[in-house]
Amino acid sequence: MAESTRGGARLLVVDDNKVNRLLLGRNLELLGHRVAMAENGRVALEMLRREPFDLVLLDIEMPELDGFQVLEQIRNDLQLRDVPVIVTSSLEGVDNVVRCIELGAEDYLNKPVNPGLLKARIGASLEKKRLRDQLKELVRRFATPEVAQDLAQSGFTLGGKRVRGSVLFADIRSFTPLAESQSPEETIELLNTFYTLMFNAISGHGGIVSEIAGDGLMAIFGVPLPLADHCESAALAALEMIELIDLFNVDQKAAGKPQIRIGIGIASGEMVAGYTGTNERATYTCIGDTVNVAARLESHTKVAQCAILIDAATRAGLRSDIPVDALGPVTFRGKTQAVEVFSVNIAGKD
Repeated sequence: MAESTRGGARLLVVDDNKVNRLLLGRNLELLGHRVAMAENGRVALEMLRREPFDLVLLDIEMPELDGFQVLEQIRNDLQLRDVPVIVTSSLEGVDNVVRCIELGAEDYLNKPVNPGLLKARIGASLEKKRLRDQLKELVRRFATPEVAQDLAQSGFTLGGKRVRGSVLFADIRSFTPLAESQSPEETIELLNTFYTLMFNAISGHGGIVSEIAGDGLMAIFGVPLPLADHCESAALAALEMIELIDLFNVDQKAAGKPQIRIGIGIASGEMVAGYTGTNERATYTCIGDTVNVAARLESHTKVAQCAILIDAATRAGLRSDIPVDALGPVTFRGKTQAVEVFSVNIAGKD
């Protein structure tokens, strides 16, 4: 295995013929790239899964794993499928070329490879990868890692599917008079701090924030990626959210700034999750009765004078050391059946 220390792209040369590896590697290094080498397909896959590469130059006829098998494994691996592969082979025949392209290869070059053609093909493949990396970075910036993974696995289509999970709504209490009492710049800073704290608590327990609206947010647990203990995760996130707000208020009080309170509602059950909007602009969200109940519970925290309210389905999914108090059935606007409401006892949780 050899590797240069110069700049340029990081390339992996895979060939069981040592002379071919060394000569191709030298030519690539002269083009300014950093080169690593693998003597067969098995070693190549181990290296690809261990460290990042920008492009692979792959021979076909090799022991242990041939080039076709390597291409197939790369195509089926979410972490590797975007690494461009250029096949360099002495195998003749259109069928071999077609098979390589169908398995995801960017190009197929016959040995001995023309240096000028090789340089052009590498340049084109690296440019395509750069554009794909930029797109992935944009997705990561404007979507959660879970949604980005769902997009990578399933692709984008408008519509949804039935899933089971927990929905959490949180809202700052008496936000309007608070905003009127300070400058817009101070309000924006307060909201940014609020969201930083809430996002940390939610993501730390496996949830994702799917919507932000002014001084409130909606988070989901168990969607789009399954989460076995989504009820418990949502409740623990809520408890941490309250704890972080309490700590934040200590600093606010010391600085002579306004303190805040929040209300949280959690409901669990079946819902429809997916992408809504248009092909030009869409968002990942959940809809259904479970979502409506969570929103009603959050609003009812003002009436019940409790920080965290949950429904019976969420209560059933909690472990015994999370204390709750039964508040009885409540008939919310727009619902014909009453909802059994429980308050998570903050004072009783260590």
